[in-house]
Amino acid sequence: MKLNLDPQAINSVLDGRWAAARRRGRELAHESITHEDPADDLETTRARTLTGVGLMADTGLPMVSLPPEMGGRNEHATNVAGFEETVTASPSLQIKAGVQFGLFGGAILHLGDSEQHEKWLVDAQQGKLLGSFAMTEIGHGSDVASVATTATYDPEAEEFVIHTPFRAATKEYIGNAARDARAAVVFAQLITAGVNHGVHALFVPIRDEAGEPVPGVSIEDDAFKGGLKGVDNGRIAFDEVRVPRANLLNRYGAVTAEGTYSSPIESPGRRFFTMLGTLVQGRVSLDGASIVASKIALDIAVRYGLERKQFNSVSDIHETTLLDYQQHQRRLMPAIAEVYASALAHEKLLTSFEEVFSGSDDSEENRALLETRAAGFKADSTWMALDVIQECREACGGAGFMAENRLVGLRADLDVYATFEGDNTVLLQLVGKRILGDYAKEFAHLDVGGAARFIGTQAAEHTLYRTGLANAGLAISDVFTRNLSDKRIRSGRLQRSLLETRLEVMVSGLAQALRPATKMSTADAAELFNSQQHEFIEMARAYVELEKWKALDEAMREQEDADQAKVFRRLRDTYGLTLIEKHVGWHLMYGRLPMLRARQLTETLNRLCAKLAANALDLVDAFGYEDVHRRATIATGIEAKRQTEAADYYRHARAQQDFPIEEKQLRKAAKAAAKTEGKAAGKGSAGKGPARKAKAAK
Repeated sequence: MKLNLDPQAINSVLDGRWAAARRRGRELAHESITHEDPADDLETTRARTLTGVGLMADTGLPMVSLPPEMGGRNEHATNVAGFEETVTASPSLQIKAGVQFGLFGGAILHLGDSEQHEKWLVDAQQGKLLGSFAMTEIGHGSDVASVATTATYDPEAEEFVIHTPFRAATKEYIGNAARDARAAVVFAQLITAGVNHGVHALFVPIRDEAGEPVPGVSIEDDAFKGGLKGVDNGRIAFDEVRVPRANLLNRYGAVTAEGTYSSPIESPGRRFFTMLGTLVQGRVSLDGASIVASKIALDIAVRYGLERKQFNSVSDIHETTLLDYQQHQRRLMPAIAEVYASALAHEKLLTSFEEVFSGSDDSEENRALLETRAAGFKADSTWMALDVIQECREACGGAGFMAENRLVGLRADLDVYATFEGDNTVLLQLVGKRILGDYAKEFAHLDVGGAARFIGTQAAEHTLYRTGLANAGLAISDVFTRNLSDKRIRSGRLQRSLLETRLEVMVSGLAQALRPATKMSTADAAELFNSQQHEFIEMARAYVELEKWKALDEAMREQEDADQAKVFRRLRDTYGLTLIEKHVGWHLMYGRLPMLRARQLTETLNRLCAKLAANALDLVDAFGYEDVHRRATIATGIEAKRQTEAADYYRHARAQQDFPIEEKQLRKAAKAAAKTEGKAAGKGSAGKGPARKAKAAK
């Protein structure tokens, strides 16, 4: 059952094109100053994290995304791939460095002009100019278009006046704000000549050289949070703070000295989304960082599960190893398969990110694909990380709850990832809108015959429902999807068809449900959309699940080594069938899966998990992490030593004459002795029987 695998070869597949950058990012974990000690106070933790940001700058990774004339290489994915691996050192470091280099520096890079680059960018990416990314407000989080902070242009002074008009307009949860930032990229409503041109970004100094807030800027400390103790989040408010006209990051909107506004993008809505689209790096990196955290958790839990023993099953001395139990396999093996799928999908996301921002393929289609995947993958992977880490914590029992074993710390730190860079639910709505938009475009180009075939198929399906044939064991999929004629539930064609068909049915159903909105008032259309919001989000999640399954399927087909190809197939099938089992009610309800095949899911997954468990150590070794990255006592081999010590003790003790007898053994021995005496007495009576009979006859 166990395959002959080379973890390093699998690691090459997982780390992919940017393997060197990933390993470089992991090196930060070798510096103990980057590790977060739960016993440290707030100030100590923040200071250590800031030191880690400096070490990150020293690697040169933040500079590689800059153009060659500024000392960079125009390699954007290299930067992100290395940066997301800093989770191995500390999630606080990953987030604080992300604010500094990805958000603050990234905003200057993508929204500013060459003069602004020269003035601020290199210092930002070298960690000399510490900054914040001031977008979110108390009253508006994910709804960036509605932020209330204003930037009103004064043509006489040629300055913008930055103002917080009321308390709910205060910038909130701003990383680096409470302690370290000297400047901020502030998102505000740009007003000039009495016209509001929507949200734009401005470079605004917030502290002087001594670290004190500049006049008109007030800063509050968010202090303790549920996690990420090393990140100094805070609130920033502005009381008519003036900055020069040149501080407007003007790639997508500029104001002349006289106050005339101009933009290369005429539509305000399209301009806004284009500006935000340039900042997609944050979502890409959170997707990758969540996968890294999930890998660490699984690495710890699997190593512990292979050593920790619990309950005697076949021996009085040797207990059963946790990972030999079927349910333990079902807890961890599907999680490993999901993390592999997510890691390989992330590699595709990084490829799109590199193509768009390097300029090798900056087409509208590729940019839309990048934004859709980044939003969807970020949502799915951040939720996955929370589920995986929690499962790993529980799988390690009480030991998993100890801070020294990292799992509870990882869970707390990753919690807020689900709302960073856009709340996951909001992001999935964005994904859903894009999918429906693509569907509408595709349907618009169908010829009359194609539309007729589509309508005919829909009508035929409704007929099956009405006649009850679907409930009589004949699945609609058997009628309309030839791929499902394969009887084996592990069939890749079957998995793909079920995942694709589910998405297609959800898309077409939503499209039909929302079609009346085009003829409704704005209020009625909004109400109709709200009534379909849950289906919208489920459709987006179905899209992400399909994309991740396809990434794992593609990787499986690329493997040349037989055993490596086989383990990738096991991973693919485990991930695919887990998704089908998760949504089995939908597949049955819509007649996509016959009951007979649905019953095969549990048994098949049990077998797959057992096979994967045989190579569990190889699969987590392939993540490429060492003790310094895991930093969990239970994953160092200490448990195996404890188990060996216990077994040796009992083996030696049982050999001694004075070893106490267990009560149940004593009772068992007494019962056996009594039974033996009873049999012996019976035999004696039987021997005297004939003589007694003879005497009675006389």
